[in-house]
Amino acid sequence: MNKLGTFQALEVMRLVDFGAYLDGQELGDILLPKRYMPEGCKPGDFLEVFIYLDSEDRIIATTEEPLATAGDFALLKVVSVNQIGAFLDWGLPKDLLVPFSEQKSKMEEGHWYIVYVYVDDESRRMVATTKLDKYLDNVPPEYHAGQEVQLMIHSKTDIGYKAIVNNMHWGMLYQNEVFRTLKQGERLTGYIKQVRDDEKIDVSLQKPGIESAMDLSDKILEMLKEQGGFLAVTDKSSPEKIYSFFGESKKNYKKAVGMLYKKRIITIEPDGIRLNRQ
Repeated sequence: MNKLGTFQALEVMRLVDFGAYLDGQELGDILLPKRYMPEGCKPGDFLEVFIYLDSEDRIIATTEEPLATAGDFALLKVVSVNQIGAFLDWGLPKDLLVPFSEQKSKMEEGHWYIVYVYVDDESRRMVATTKLDKYLDNVPPEYHAGQEVQLMIHSKTDIGYKAIVNNMHWGMLYQNEVFRTLKQGERLTGYIKQVRDDEKIDVSLQKPGIESAMDLSDKILEMLKEQGGFLAVTDKSSPEKIYSFFGESKKNYKKAVGMLYKKRIITIEPDGIRLNRQ
């Protein structure tokens, strides 16, 4: 089934002076304006297009990529505000509306907000909301410790960073486990630390356990070889310095160095670690 607000592979049915009509199946024929047609386009071709309502509420296709599609969370900028609501730049000619009723707090022109993008059931128009709680934590968090997940940073709190986990749940990254500034809207890979009894989710940027230490030990070895066999980092170095070198926590660094030391691959010196001659 073809759905508004999504990318679809649609067949070119016929060409006209002002574009091409695509087979939208239950949505009917959909116009792809001429300015979006790829060179050499002909009937029978399948094109990957985004379908939505244009400014005149006609279903239309485009090969341009919006910054978000239906079901996405995205960080977008308010470009105007009027009596209807706030309008966001989402990469297409028609700006994306956030009705006043869907604003958690009053949105201001020039400011950036994380929104959820969806198709309004009544109007069939693409709209967005800052009331994210309606679209998160609606299913049980069936994760296991160490599971890799995708994170989107939402906001800074007193204890760390609030993040969206796999586009489905809220999670928390604790400040004492983050060694660089994270930006609102930043997307990165994380790992499940635990799902608590109250179904709150704790996440980490470091892969947990022995597997992480093994990966890091390989990384340390490569860096030692690149740097002539010596790195000026020890277990007395600050967590920030260790993170700047390896992108890992001090705890994981000490595990990895310990593994290399026990195998007599490295020597630990007062001011760093040195690769032993083989």
